[in-house]
Amino acid sequence: MADTVSPRERSRIMAEVKSRGNKSTELKLIKFFKEYGIKGWRRTYPLIGHPDFVFPKSRLAIFVDGCFWHGCNEHCRIPETNHEYWVSKIDKNIKRDKLISKKLKEKKWTVIRIWEHELKKGNHKKKLEKIQALSNE
Repeated sequence: MADTVSPRERSRIMAEVKSRGNKSTELKLIKFFKEYGIKGWRRTYPLIGHPDFVFPKSRLAIFVDGCFWHGCNEHCRIPETNHEYWVSKIDKNIKRDKLISKKLKEKKWTVIRIWEHELKKGNHKKKLEKIQALSNE
């Protein structure tokens, strides 16, 4: 499928995507933490891979992965424009995510990854219950 916007407009759109404070992911998860009474989390915690949320006492690292940037099998649609670049970029992100998770697990951290679509579709209940249980340990 051809891109529906000009390369310049696509560049502007992509540049506006934020890695912090994203309303569809991180801010929504904060709202869910409050609803579930989940406490003890920190943001911008100095930990390898820069997890979105960290529960230092229970050694729990939470990553909220955007479907496009992290290569969700269900929702990631690679743009036709500059296709090879995007395939390479997303593949590197996937490999980095696996490496970061492995390194954290080796250091005795529990890692939970939540897909953007899980928060949007309301499929977050099981993960939030798991976070709630682990964060209270």
